[in-house]
Amino acid sequence: MRICLIASSRFPVAEPFAGGLEAMTHALARELVYRGHEVSLFAGPGSDRALPVELLDLPEFEPSDVAMSDVNAPSRHWMAEHHAYLSLMLRLAGGEDQRFDVVHNNSLHHLPVAMAGSISVPVVTTLHTPPLPWLESAIALAPGESSFVAVSRATARAWSHVTDAAAVHNGVDVDTWLPGPGGGPAVWTGRLVPEKAPHEAIDACRRAGVPLVLAGPLADLGYHESHIAPRLGGDVRYVGHLDHAALAGLLGRASVAVTTPAWDEPYGLVAAEAMACGTPVASYSRGALPEVVAPGAGVLARPGDVDDLARAVLEARGCDRGEVRRHAVEHCSLTRMTDEYERIYADLVDDELAA
Repeated sequence: MRICLIASSRFPVAEPFAGGLEAMTHALARELVYRGHEVSLFAGPGSDRALPVELLDLPEFEPSDVAMSDVNAPSRHWMAEHHAYLSLMLRLAGGEDQRFDVVHNNSLHHLPVAMAGSISVPVVTTLHTPPLPWLESAIALAPGESSFVAVSRATARAWSHVTDAAAVHNGVDVDTWLPGPGGGPAVWTGRLVPEKAPHEAIDACRRAGVPLVLAGPLADLGYHESHIAPRLGGDVRYVGHLDHAALAGLLGRASVAVTTPAWDEPYGLVAAEAMACGTPVASYSRGALPEVVAPGAGVLARPGDVDDLARAVLEARGCDRGEVRRHAVEHCSLTRMTDEYERIYADLVDDELAA
């Protein structure tokens, strides 16, 4: 099957990944090619050229100073994304869609959804976040033109007032995220931003008397300076934005992985990565985390309750690492995720042929 994968035009699909959307797209593209599919990828500059895919052109556009001086002009970042997605969708509508059997949109931009009806092959959009107003608008104006998949049942429910969506949990490569010995400090991984609340992981681990290591991109420097940097030192370290090999090693040595969503986490890829390494998870029970972290693979705490999270940290460290790993292999694998997407692609193509 010939598949066009659409990701973010702003962030590269390359390590170290900007977030779960990029990591999922990279893993899916690699696995689809391994299974014999032809894959083309539309993603941000600097995407991984070692991926065995065709990287679609990302056109550059620089609006004039006169246009940008308008009082209502958007940011240059907004214009660059708009131009990139508009170019792609117009190319597909102009005949390039015939190169593909299905288009799989993983972006958060409205144009691939709004313009899905302009191309002749089926489009499936994965919903990676809670509802966004520009996507709600696109779906309202192009009802029935796309099929939708959510990364969890919780995310599907969050979108249910807008559209029906099947639920396909994200997956991680369990041959890359290998089990480690554990016994080390707690680990928190992800983007250091307010909605992920890593400062609460620091507070909980200190109350539990468990050292903590944080890793991930500093996506909000103001938040880092106000909430993270003052808490660092002694039993809490920040080790930077790591690639998957370094993260897998860090997680494999950890006694527990801590996640602290201050929003309704759409899936929780960091929890799946930790469990694949045999490391149990202590997490707030928000969004999809109750779907991902099963009893025996971790311990859930009341959302926003740092004292209860400290309890969960101590309890989770007692989980059997073999059982944690087995749960990840059975429920959180890239193989399982790709199997489900292959079935969705096949159903869409069969429906298109029948029509």
